[in-house]
Amino acid sequence: MNILWISWKDMSHPAAGGAEIVSDQMCTRFAAEGHTVMMLTSRPAGAPEKSEYNGYTILRMGNRYDVYLKVAQYAKKHLLDWADQVIEEINTAPFYSQGYGFTKAKRTLVIYQLAREVWFYQFPPVLSLIGYLLEPLYLLPLGKNDVVTISESTRQDLIKHGFDGEKISLMSMGTNVVPLTTLEGTKKQEKPTLFAIGTARPMKRGLDQLKAFALAKEKIPDFQFVLGGSLTNPYGEEMLKWIEQSGIADSIHLVGRISDQEKEAWMAKAHLVTMTSVKEGWGLVVTEANSQGTPAVVYDVDGLRDSTRDGETGWVVAPNPQALADGFVEALTNTEEYEKRRLAAWEWSKSITFEQGYADVCSRTINASK
Repeated sequence: MNILWISWKDMSHPAAGGAEIVSDQMCTRFAAEGHTVMMLTSRPAGAPEKSEYNGYTILRMGNRYDVYLKVAQYAKKHLLDWADQVIEEINTAPFYSQGYGFTKAKRTLVIYQLAREVWFYQFPPVLSLIGYLLEPLYLLPLGKNDVVTISESTRQDLIKHGFDGEKISLMSMGTNVVPLTTLEGTKKQEKPTLFAIGTARPMKRGLDQLKAFALAKEKIPDFQFVLGGSLTNPYGEEMLKWIEQSGIADSIHLVGRISDQEKEAWMAKAHLVTMTSVKEGWGLVVTEANSQGTPAVVYDVDGLRDSTRDGETGWVVAPNPQALADGFVEALTNTEEYEKRRLAAWEWSKSITFEQGYADVCSRTINASK
């Protein structure tokens, strides 16, 4: 079968993240099963126009903005009779490949999350309002498509915006972090430790994490916070300024950009991880930390309420610093409950795999075509 995957980023893109890891894993597995796989994507500066990667072909064209036009032009000229299966990955803006005129291809959309309120955190006021109002409109033509998504929260979001719930399938997330074989003998930091990692962006609400840590530290004096990721952008500078003025800077350890091995080590050594985004598709850091025997305290928002099961694998709290601080304190002072949720999180993480994700995608794509 000839499979065409359309996305605005691939693994070589400087801004590649969890979505690109998933798309690579899916394309790699399609190719390993004997399918011919081509990915159409944007071409960042310095990237080759064509690559052979993990058994599939990547063709790069256009930048962040005109990639949609370039991909449409290329597909219409070369691929309308070639593709048997088209998988269009939507990251905010759709490619609208349903209008390309494929002659025989089945189409499936991969949508990790909708932007919605994220617009108000990432863009200036006028642009954010425009984006927020336009999103439901540009999604309207897509409602009858088959869709694969990664969480029930996103599924419900799509249904609210006119998608047919019967045509939406859930796929398991996957992670390159290998779960610990046992929790017996694993060692945590001597002091209770919180770990967080990610891009310093307003929608990630890193300042909330810092404020919650300070509140929790009033009740747990030896509490410490290990924070990974670059803080060199404007929002990161706000976080640095807050730390400098906090009076507890000596308890906040900035480790910057770290390797995957260092990230896994901190996930294993920390007592808790946290995520406080406005919205996520899933919250992969949570699953990765769970696999290393560390539960999470997260905000009750789309995606994070899916990757953390409140009362079972971690703590899901109201989206404000005081509630987050209360979650930290509860987790670190109730040893019996902590160990119960820690074990449940670790066990659940072992079932969240790329293998299961691939099976889920196949059920809506190539297997459904048979």
